Amino acid sequence: MKNLFSSDMLKQVRQMQDQLKRAQKELEKESVTGTAGGGIVEIVMSGSQKCLEVRLDAEKMQSVPSDRLQALILQANNDALDLSRKLMVKKLGPLSGSLGGLGGLKS
Repeated sequence: MKNLFSSDMLKQVRQMQDQLKRAQKELEKESVTGTAGGGIVEIVMSGSQKCLEVRLDAEKMQSVPSDRLQALILQANNDALDLSRKLMVKKLGPLSGSLGGLGGLKS
């Protein structure tokens, strides 16, 4: 009976793992900024989806009620998450073709 995984296949899997690790390290170094309320709130998030910074424009938010400010923070956070996910798909997308029968990545 022939070995299910040939040495070429194992080599390919290792190469894909190395590429994935490199792409993940690149994502950690990149960032995106989600905004809401015309710049009242900005959230900076890494490509690996870690919140790095929350910026509030003190001058613009003076007239914003607290419940509205809370909604803007959530909106900016969700915007940053969406942008981070798109960046992740962009960086990891080329690897998805190599994953073939393993399910690949979906955008």
